[in-house]
Amino acid sequence: QVQLVESGGGLVQAGDSLRLSCAASGRTFSTYAMGWFRQAPGKEREFVSAIDWSGAITDYSDSVKGRFTISRDNTHDAVYLQMNSLKPEDTAVYYCAAKTTMKQYDYWGQGTQVTVSS
Repeated sequence: QVQLVESGGGLVQAGDSLRLSCAASGRTFSTYAMGWFRQAPGKEREFVSAIDWSGAITDYSDSVKGRFTISRDNTHDAVYLQMNSLKPEDTAVYYCAAKTTMKQYDYWGQGTQVTVSS
């Protein structure tokens, strides 16, 4: 079992930055990959970014590449999403997820709202 709790969301203006955090507990954090997803109103949930267990390998969606940075701290069982140059289209509920198997993300947090005003 893995428990995930996101924090750091809020209301910002276009061009601002936010840093999301996701605190994990349960299974040994350094043994599984982590990801960030988001869901805007009326849209399906979409992939944002992912990081492997070691932090050495990262991946980003084209829409956030160059603006967002994912990182993790295996000492403190946390994953982060630094979001720069935010745009109104980044407005969504952001979820962190744990991939404890090779197949899929199997644990999810409750989400944190990010709203970017123009």
